[in-house]
Amino acid sequence: MTTHALAEFAVVVASVLLLALPLGTWIARVMEPGVRPLPLARVERAAWRLLRTTPEDDMHWSRYAGHILGLSVAAVLLLYALQRLQGVLPLGAGMPSVPPLLAFNTAVSFVTNTNWQAYAGEATLGLLVPMVGLTVQNFLSAAVGLAVLAALVRGLVRREASGVGNLWVDLVRGTLYVLLPLSFIIALLLAGQGVPQTLRATRTVTLVEPLAGTDTTVSTQTIPLGPVASQVAIKQLGTNGGGYYNANSAHPLENPTPFSNLVQVVSILLIPAALCLAFGRLVRAPRQGWALLTAMVVIYVGSTLPTLAAEQAGTPQLRSAGVELAASPTQPGGNMEGKEVRFGIAGSAIWATATTAASNGSVNAMHDSFTPLGGLFPMWLMQLGEVVFGGVGSGLYGMLVFALLAVFLAGLMVGRTPEYLGKKVEARDIKLAALVVLIPSAWVLLGTAVSLHVQGGRAGIFNAGPHGFSEVLYALSSAANNNGSAFGGLGANSAWYNTVLALAMWMGRFWIIVPVLALAGSFGGKRAVPPGAGTFPTDGPTFVLLLVATVLLVGALTFLPALALGPIVEQMQMIVGGAS
Repeated sequence: MTTHALAEFAVVVASVLLLALPLGTWIARVMEPGVRPLPLARVERAAWRLLRTTPEDDMHWSRYAGHILGLSVAAVLLLYALQRLQGVLPLGAGMPSVPPLLAFNTAVSFVTNTNWQAYAGEATLGLLVPMVGLTVQNFLSAAVGLAVLAALVRGLVRREASGVGNLWVDLVRGTLYVLLPLSFIIALLLAGQGVPQTLRATRTVTLVEPLAGTDTTVSTQTIPLGPVASQVAIKQLGTNGGGYYNANSAHPLENPTPFSNLVQVVSILLIPAALCLAFGRLVRAPRQGWALLTAMVVIYVGSTLPTLAAEQAGTPQLRSAGVELAASPTQPGGNMEGKEVRFGIAGSAIWATATTAASNGSVNAMHDSFTPLGGLFPMWLMQLGEVVFGGVGSGLYGMLVFALLAVFLAGLMVGRTPEYLGKKVEARDIKLAALVVLIPSAWVLLGTAVSLHVQGGRAGIFNAGPHGFSEVLYALSSAANNNGSAFGGLGANSAWYNTVLALAMWMGRFWIIVPVLALAGSFGGKRAVPPGAGTFPTDGPTFVLLLVATVLLVGALTFLPALALGPIVEQMQMIVGGAS
């Protein structure tokens, strides 16, 4: 690794942590269990009247979950209808209606905060669907994650309570005070860097140097435009990731400069990091939040550094052929395949681990072109459950589930009933936690196995051997863990993958949310337990190490055999091939 790469990585991590401090304080005030007036109180009250609810309408966890599921089903139907009717609706920019299975896959994708895209945005959608459909779901799906986290925090804080809060109040507050203002700021920064923000669908420009074709000379080019900056801002802040253009954040109109690259990669990690600090304030124990954030940072750094090293080491085949050229004076020779020169190896590798550690899924380089080990760690971060920062809200409530498992293991070691934040962790709680951990993993492994055995699944694999296996494994890992990034090289716009990935996205989102809300109800109804001599402290370095070990051990036991069939054996083949 070069000094430049380490410095760039240090700037990203430092920026996230520094900005997370004030943001965490603000989010804690927004999520406070007792609703207090905030600057836009009149807007809040108007929204509550429109939704016919009040903060005093405290919901049981099952009712809270039922409202989320009902809202999500309605959102899928609306987004599906918008895509199917695109050809006759205004602002369609001349685009035809989206085919049924692709429209279904896309609707589920954006409602579940996955944003998997089996289509090219600029060649499939006009202006209406991205603005009214996709961008709205970017806000709503992120707000749902914040709401579920708020409910879980209330369950941990409250004593012998039957409710976990009001979903609609949580959605309004998360959107109004967190997502909207941050998106406005980021959109302005991106527009200042040259990201388009317009209602004009296209613009035809004259080329500086005409392109000579087979039969004619092309002197003009039609460039697709639209409200790009606003969609990019919320796609990153909301850990959504769906690109306005097919090349996503590798496209020069989505991510034109190194500064816009820094803004976006920091935006991906910012809210998940701030939520850890907000959690510490909400439970009246800031050290608890710092412990969770430290565990996330340790795993994130431990995954990014090997990715950087693997990509900068390059491949023996390129070195032996003498074609491994330096990308720039600050980026010496390495694996530049599939990467933008304006970002280089360091900017691409840092983004790859950030977008897969968080439940984001945007890309500024093609992971399919990474070295086998360089592609392994982004895949591994998703398979851990995307709890290393993770999605907005979902990353932290996923890590809290692992915290429950960690204190359960600690309790087994000393023969004492485990406790977390003054609440006993009982058998029912561990069963619910196990569901949260195991359901996405089961969908990944079963989906991959079935896809490799049916004709529809094999037909989409464009690369033979372990690399093709990695592409399928990556796709299911991305879908079931609500990430949305693609390894590439897989024909995903097919009947098989549009269907199986949509099911994986739906189950990976809502089969997690329901057990988490059940945990919130369970803990909210419990009495407080005073700490005793056998209480395991959950805010110190020992707990951080145990938490990191728990996350890594569960991930290794679940996915190491599959990874051995894909990127690990491909790395060995690359070394042997280069040596021969």
